Amino acid sequence: MATEVDAWSTAQPAADGVFSHEDKKPDSNQHYSDDDDALNESEVNGNWTPQEKALHEARLKAKAKRRLRKSSSRNSTSDSFSESGDMGGVDPHSPKSKVLPNDRKSRMGKGRGLPKKGGAGGKGVWGAAGMVYEVEEPDIRDPNYDESSQGDTVYAKVVPEIDEKELEKMVNPIVQEYFEHGDTKEVELLLKELNLGHHKYEFSSMAVSLSLEGKASHRELTSRLLSDLTNKMMSQSEMARAFDKMLKELPDLILDTPEAPLMLGQFIARAIADHVLPMSFLDCYKGKVDCEHARVALDRATVLLSMKKEVVRLDNVWGVGGGLRPVKHLIKEMNLLLKEYLISGDVAEAERCLRDLEVPHFHHELVYEAVVMVLEASGDNAGQMMMKLLQSFWKSGLVTIDQMNRGFQRVYDELPEISLDVPHAHTIMEGFVDLCFQEAVITKQLRDACPSRGRKRFVSEGDGGIIKN
Repeated sequence: MATEVDAWSTAQPAADGVFSHEDKKPDSNQHYSDDDDALNESEVNGNWTPQEKALHEARLKAKAKRRLRKSSSRNSTSDSFSESGDMGGVDPHSPKSKVLPNDRKSRMGKGRGLPKKGGAGGKGVWGAAGMVYEVEEPDIRDPNYDESSQGDTVYAKVVPEIDEKELEKMVNPIVQEYFEHGDTKEVELLLKELNLGHHKYEFSSMAVSLSLEGKASHRELTSRLLSDLTNKMMSQSEMARAFDKMLKELPDLILDTPEAPLMLGQFIARAIADHVLPMSFLDCYKGKVDCEHARVALDRATVLLSMKKEVVRLDNVWGVGGGLRPVKHLIKEMNLLLKEYLISGDVAEAERCLRDLEVPHFHHELVYEAVVMVLEASGDNAGQMMMKLLQSFWKSGLVTIDQMNRGFQRVYDELPEISLDVPHAHTIMEGFVDLCFQEAVITKQLRDACPSRGRKRFVSEGDGGIIKN
């Protein structure tokens, strides 16, 4: 019975045309010939419908692709093993040929099975073995760029150039501050922090324009500033360009300052004397000026320079004023002011001259000199005129109460010495103080503080001038 079963099992596939599972396994070594493809082609053209024909063609294409893929993978694996020389006889499909989890060979079944990027790729890999890296310069555009790790770093401060609109806003405060402190070095340091660019020459023209609207002391300070900045911050050509611009702007400057042409001429003369402008500056304008105001300025400069046989500093071109002048010079000017007033009697002119001196903290010297002149004068007219002058200064606020009291008190303290030259000084002083008090020039307290000389009584005419105790 067993024999029959075995015979039946072996003959059954051939008899009935049924194949077992083992028979259906594809043979990897089986080769397909062109005869099989021709047979299939004839079978398709003979009995199949168009749909079956298209499906069959698709299957054939897919089968050809799989066949090509397997053959290429098998060839690359054998090549890699033959190159290494270690596993030349190992079957590619054996478990020993499988890729380990930590192996860096390709797992896609493609290529020759060599490591990725020649073994230089992957996480934590610094490159292939034996590779020598050259020193690379750090790229500032690199996201990981670190300035602190680059060694000695030199930082350069870049200041953008100031345009014409911002120039006036930046320069005006600097010049106004300079009029207060008068320190040219401070101005030089501030200008170095600004990037004036090609507008550098305009600083000089703006400084001169602001001084034209100010006082005489401001113009004196501006002349000194231009002299100190020449050849340090600006050249003579840039200064000449600034004054040339001001000559062209004179029609607009006279609207705010009617005396601008004369003042600008004085600035030009002082600049040439201080070697701020070249000596040939005036010669460049001879016969080439059409503006009437510019001609007035140039003529004024020519006259001032011709008054000196040698080109020296025109220190008094702006008059005497400001606390920067010597004390002796200011005292001399005040004495001249009072003497001119006693001759002319012009209170307004005397007030203008005192304002031009610009020394409000030194007005007590004027009061002192005025009272001393009254004591030394021969007539009573001087006392009346000086009282009117002091009264005008008091009412206008030009001389404050502090300066007035200080001037009178100085005379009180020196009255004994004055009496040596003026024997009747005490009597004249008492009369002048009473007159000033009546006209509300001084206070009652200041009048009562006036010293009075006591009456000396002698024993007899023959006692030799001995004073009675």
